[in-house]
Amino acid sequence: MIRQEFHRIDPKRRATLDHKKKQFATPTFKQQDYPHRLNFYETPPTAEITLEQFEQWAIDRLKILAEIEACSYRNKTAEETSKHLTPLLQKFLPLSSNTSVSSGAGGSDPRLRNERQKDHYSHFILRLAFSATEDLRRRFVRAETMLFRFRFQGDDSRERRAFIESLNLDWEPVSDEERREMSEYLAAATPGLRRVEDESWYKVDWEKVPELVEKRSVFLAKGKAYVPGREQLSMIMAEFTARLERALELTSRALPRLDEDDRLTPILNHLSKNFGSAESVYSEGEGVVDGAPITAANIDRLAQHFPLCMRSLHMNLRKNNHLKHYGRLQYTLFLKGIGLSLEECILFWRQGFKGLTDDEFNSRYKYNVRHAYGDVGGDVNRRGRGYPPYSCQKILSDSNPGVGQTHGCPYRHFSVDNLIGLLQSTGIHDKEVLKGVREDVEKTRYHIACNRVFEHIHKADIKRVKEDGSWSQTDLDTIVHPNTFFKRSYLLKQAAKAPRNA
Repeated sequence: MIRQEFHRIDPKRRATLDHKKKQFATPTFKQQDYPHRLNFYETPPTAEITLEQFEQWAIDRLKILAEIEACSYRNKTAEETSKHLTPLLQKFLPLSSNTSVSSGAGGSDPRLRNERQKDHYSHFILRLAFSATEDLRRRFVRAETMLFRFRFQGDDSRERRAFIESLNLDWEPVSDEERREMSEYLAAATPGLRRVEDESWYKVDWEKVPELVEKRSVFLAKGKAYVPGREQLSMIMAEFTARLERALELTSRALPRLDEDDRLTPILNHLSKNFGSAESVYSEGEGVVDGAPITAANIDRLAQHFPLCMRSLHMNLRKNNHLKHYGRLQYTLFLKGIGLSLEECILFWRQGFKGLTDDEFNSRYKYNVRHAYGDVGGDVNRRGRGYPPYSCQKILSDSNPGVGQTHGCPYRHFSVDNLIGLLQSTGIHDKEVLKGVREDVEKTRYHIACNRVFEHIHKADIKRVKEDGSWSQTDLDTIVHPNTFFKRSYLLKQAAKAPRNA
């Protein structure tokens, strides 16, 4: 028999803990320093920020990620993407280098610290928002990796080297002796290499450089890839992607704990739903064009500038002299957003519903128009301002139109054949454009399809305003609101009419 002994601690000798001291002790957190412009986002943020900062910082970063994704979907070259992103990053997510401050103080400079703190926190906020599903995680990793690559390539070489050294990456340098032994294989497996001895070489697990393995531009032996120093970018990108994927997986497991926080959960849900369009709060008057003749009598003429969703509603109204409730509401709010006054809007609908008497129109439809404008109604009229125009995301996420209903987004709610027919009826016949729209719709990239059509319609106008410098790149970012579509289309056509030397 084996004798088991159990040792008990003498209660008199047990350390006495003051539960009050432990309960109310001030927690200590590691304060994040930002010595480098680049960040692998390994350390979660711990300082306090306001709820307004939490939401606004995330929205600003989301705009950048959405533009990166849009550039990818539209097959923009690296040069075009860089030109497109640079002003947007400067506006929404600036990130200056240490050498940009005269003192060279790096992360201790207040301006640099504020920029890097926003970059750091916004990344982790969106990490929470996009960890819920595999699709969101995949898209987030892809966009964040592209953003990191863009910043890495544009970083100062000295700062970039210091950042890489700070990562303590598991890269095994290849000795001179081994390099000489393997020189024949290294030269054969590395395209464009002049002299093996002129490069510094590293051995890494081949899984860490899938991009180089796929291109067959590295030598593989015993599970290791022999990577020349000039391919440092690929190794860094692979490491960044792998770490972020692991971190997102861990974050997804912790998400259920956030359900109890009724302040953050709605914000995170809103952000994740708007990843495709980077929707932000619509500002009153944002779609109004100063000086444009926005009257009931001019709507037919202005309809050429409407996005397909609103143009479809207009065509149905003219064809049937009627629209059902949701179609009327969607179109009314759009017309309100472009600057049509309440009186003119009532006149527009009255003229559109030709089969009704004045009494029938007034009793059945006039109140709804006034309510949308905030002229009548209680708390729902937002203190006299009425409802804001629907964004693309709102239109896409609302219920599908039923039989006889015409609201919604044609790119999502029409069959592909009916969509192509509608586009052709508005004058779009280019085979490449229609093919691109089909592909976008099949991959549920509805806002990209809409932007593709816009860019085709205004191809010459966009080229002109770019060449004469009258429009900046931020003036031509991805459209995510029907009223933005109208305003940009109208202004581009007006610019085309203006003399070159004006």
